[in-house]
This record gives sequence, structure tokens and C-alpha cells, in this order.
Amino acid sequence: MKTCIIIDDEKNAREALAKIIKRYFDTKIEMLFLADSVKKGVFAINKHKPDIVFLDIEMPEENGFKLFDYFDIYDFEVIFTTAYKHYAIDAIKFAALDYLLKPINYIDLRDVLVRLEKKKGKSSNVDQIEVFLNNINSDPGNFNKIALPTLDGFQLEKVNNIVYCQAEESYCKIFTNRNEAILVARPLKGIEELLPEKLFFRIHKSYLVNMNYIKSYSKAEGYIVTLENGVQLDVATRRNEDFLKELTKSSDPECDNEEDEA
Repeated sequence: MKTCIIIDDEKNAREALAKIIKRYFDTKIEMLFLADSVKKGVFAINKHKPDIVFLDIEMPEENGFKLFDYFDIYDFEVIFTTAYKHYAIDAIKFAALDYLLKPINYIDLRDVLVRLEKKKGKSSNVDQIEVFLNNINSDPGNFNKIALPTLDGFQLEKVNNIVYCQAEESYCKIFTNRNEAILVARPLKGIEELLPEKLFFRIHKSYLVNMNYIKSYSKAEGYIVTLENGVQLDVATRRNEDFLKELTKSSDPECDNEEDEA
């Protein structure tokens, strides 16, 4: 059986989550402590050594992210909770961590717990939290690293190192500038939703490319892009017009100047 604590400054939110856990998951999770601040949460973690920490993002004295300042080793799983679409949600997704939107319901909690059960050990959790902390301190929408879910854990990768992504049925392959192919346990659409739109473009149902690695474009024999590594990829006819607009925009220095002046 897993153990957990809840850290949330709102009494109603703490008690509501505790009731859901007790009612639906009492054979899987043991509730150890309810904390109303990061400080009390740190005390509870050190004392009880929980497997899972439900961590509210917004709290008056210290926000939830400050919790990690008190630990050198994160030997617990973190599930963030928030009442609205917080700016940090993208950073949480990039790190492949879990979050729950309030009011928390049984189904969302069940799905998160199922994902945790499928994880192999806690070693990857440390890397995921480090990716999250790295990105949360970056400019919003300009994250440096992403945690890619592989068949046996996670691989951390700098976003700028990704050249292109290719669909592989319910998985996808991510090709880096090191000529490495990473098999990711997520469909291409899921990766597309994570990577920044201003940098990546879906040129085909099977391909998502980093615009910075496009070397040339040709329409002599269909629509084809050649990447810096020599790989040639088809551009779908229905995506070609939008792709050309994006390609010319990204290569037009006047567009960059207009954005800087805005």
C-alpha cells in the first residue's frame, strides 16, 4: 500500500481530497498527514517518508515549488494540485509530472494513480523534478528540457536538440542532432502538444520538424524538405500552404524586428 500526505492551505480542498482517497482508494493509499503550508509539509515528509505528496501550487506564505528547496533527494512522487490553469502547467507537462485540477474528482485521481503504478521505481522522478525546476525558472513557453517517456523510464533531452519526430503507430521516434533515435511511449500528437509551436511544425501526419534544422525546401517532385542531417521528408499537400507561411515568416528578419518592437 502507498502512503501519502496532502499539502494545501485551503482546509476545504485538503479535506475534499482526503475524503475521495478514503472513499475510493482506501485499499491502495494510506493518508498520513494533512498540512496547510510548505513548512508543515516539509516536517511531515521528513517524519513520515510518504510515497506520494499532493502539492498545492498556490499558497500564501510559500508556493508549492518552494518545497523542493528543502530537499536534496526527492524520494517521493509529486502530484501537483491547482484550482485553475496555472502558468506552470506547461512546465509540469514538460517534465512528465502529474497534476490535478480542482475540484478534484475520482476519475482524474484514478487516472493519475494508474500512471504512477506503471512507473518503474523512483529513480526517474528525481530527473523529472530537476527538469521541472529548470524549466520553471526559465521564461514561460521557452523551456530548455523535456522528459521523454520511454519504454523503461524517461530520457531527458534539450528541446533544441530535437531535429524531428516521426510517428510509429501508438509510439513515436524522436531524432536528435546526435543522430540518436529515441523511441517514445507516446503518440506523435502527444509530443506535438508538448513541444513549442513557434519552433516545431507538423508537416505531415507522420512528421513533426524543428524549423531550425530545415536546410531546403523543394516542390520539384512533390513537396519535400531536406534537414541539416540530410534526411528528406514529405510535406503533406494540405499542410504545404501553412508550412510555407511559417517557413518564410521564420526566415524573415523583419518579422523578428516587428515582434521585438511590439
